[in-house]
Amino acid sequence: MVLPCTDVFARVDLRTVTCNIPPQEILTKDSVTTQVDGVVYYKIHSAVCAVANVTNVHLATNLLAQTTLRNVLGTQSLSQILSGREEIAHNIQSILDNATDRWGIKVARVEIKDVRIPMEMQRAMAAEAEATREARAKVIAAEGEMNASKALKQASTVLAETPAALQLRYLQTLTTLATEKNSTIVFPLPMNVLQGFYKNSQKKTIRD
Repeated sequence: MVLPCTDVFARVDLRTVTCNIPPQEILTKDSVTTQVDGVVYYKIHSAVCAVANVTNVHLATNLLAQTTLRNVLGTQSLSQILSGREEIAHNIQSILDNATDRWGIKVARVEIKDVRIPMEMQRAMAAEAEATREARAKVIAAEGEMNASKALKQASTVLAETPAALQLRYLQTLTTLATEKNSTIVFPLPMNVLQGFYKNSQKKTIRD
């Protein structure tokens, strides 16, 4: 029963409400201007507090979420915002939950949807990432060349200590060339054989 002169009827929805936080322009700790938006999930657990303690509980919660988002993100650097979204969202949730408890509000979850940074900052970050990738690729290539040179050094040591291994490698190379349908195969001669022919020719010239 509602008395027309003394009672006021108010309907309160106790289901979970989704509150979108519009993009907020924020100056981070390292003086970078960015825009951040989010979403807040909350519900009314006390209808009496929601009606008696605040004029418009949903508008008050929305405005408080906006100011809390700006205040919390203003104390963080850009790298902290990009890498610690979950921790920042949990911090905002705790602040909102404590502030809205007297309004009969229970904040269930806070999510940061998007972080928009200036285009110049995006280009600088992309250039830095590309330089890091190139430096890493050069380091990997240098390590690969070093390992290859060590392997060649070990192979040359083995071939120098074992002449038969050199002959086997020579025969293996000829086998590989023969399977590729080559019309011309060049047989290299060892330098010591050529030196022997050169010495014999010199001796013959002196005798003549």
